[in-house]
Amino acid sequence: MALKEPESMDELFYFTRRKLENDGWVKAWVYRPKAPSGKGLLSKPVDEKTGKPKIRSKIYVDDAGKEYPVEEIDPTLKLEVKYKSPHNGEEGETTIPYKRKTFQGVPAFVFEDSEGNKIPITKKMKQPKKKK
Repeated sequence: MALKEPESMDELFYFTRRKLENDGWVKAWVYRPKAPSGKGLLSKPVDEKTGKPKIRSKIYVDDAGKEYPVEEIDPTLKLEVKYKSPHNGEEGETTIPYKRKTFQGVPAFVFEDSEGNKIPITKKMKQPKKKK
C-alpha cells in the first residue's frame, strides 16, 4: 500500500518533517476529513479579528458553517507516516491513529518500524528521557 503524499497544506490538519539520529527521518501528515454533511472539508473556526484558526476550539466547522464536536471527529483521524528508521536504515510507511501517547515522559505519536523498534514523533522541542 503506497501512501498518497499531500499536494497542498490546505488539505491537511497536521504536517511535520523531522530528522532523526543515524540519518533517519520522518514525514507525517493528517488529511482534513470530509464533513458528515457532505459540504466540503472540516476545519477549526476562524477568529474574525486575526483571520487565524482557533487552535484550542472544541468544535470543527464545515464550509456551510455547521459545527461538529472534536470528540466525534478526532477518533476517526489517521496519521500517515513515511520514514527511514534510525535503527536499521530501512525506509517504510505506516498509518496510525491520530492520538498522542506518553513515550519516555513526553507526548508523542509512536509507531514501530519493520523490526518492531519504537519511533516517536514528539511535540516540537521535546526530548524523550534517556534510558539509564
